[in-house]
Amino acid sequence: MSNYLYGMHPVLEAIRSGREIERVLLKRGLEGEQFRTLFALIAERQIPYQFVPAEKLDATVRGRHQGVIAFIPNIDYTPMEVAVERALSHGSKATVLLLDGVTDIRNLGAIARSAECMGVSCIIMPAKGGAAINADAIKASAGALLRMDICKVSNLKMAIFYLKELGFQICAATEKSDTPLYAADFNKAPNAVILGSEGKGISNSLLALSDIKARIPMSGETESLNVSVSAAIVLYEICRQQCI
Repeated sequence: MSNYLYGMHPVLEAIRSGREIERVLLKRGLEGEQFRTLFALIAERQIPYQFVPAEKLDATVRGRHQGVIAFIPNIDYTPMEVAVERALSHGSKATVLLLDGVTDIRNLGAIARSAECMGVSCIIMPAKGGAAINADAIKASAGALLRMDICKVSNLKMAIFYLKELGFQICAATEKSDTPLYAADFNKAPNAVILGSEGKGISNSLLALSDIKARIPMSGETESLNVSVSAAIVLYEICRQQCI
């Protein structure tokens, strides 16, 4: 769920103060020293931005936007270290979820809904390239996104290295495996599950870091499941094993 700031100075000060910015809309053709300062800061902080016609800005904000609108999240992201420490309070039954390339907001919401139901402690997402947490995502999650630790990190590989150091078993849910999901052992250690996008799946660099690669057995002709459905199946299997 997002609010927004508008105007050159308010947006510039928000970025300088370290406020979380989801994306910035800039009017095409903007010029001037203040704009150049703002744009340099946007690039330095790697904040997603888009140049748009003035009509799009006018339709979003009633007021003097000065050609700049910044969207800010209503939810507070949790530092990964804090979220993982909370997860480890569950011992070997701790489960965290990493999302690699999941960009659809409704898929994100559905994943979060299943994750919370199955006892997942937190969801770790990339700061760039992941789905935005907005009103539609929160609605699809039935509010679960507001009740879980959500972490944004600059690099999922570094997040995995961190989890490994703390004893997490890294499981990649992928069809590129000969190991059926039910044959994987989820009782040995805390678990970190990686889910990838429907189009590209999990990146090779993350697959190489996983301790387990497990596939969901299927008998139909459809090649793959929706990622939110896959999440529910994988997380249920972990829950089933841990509850036996």
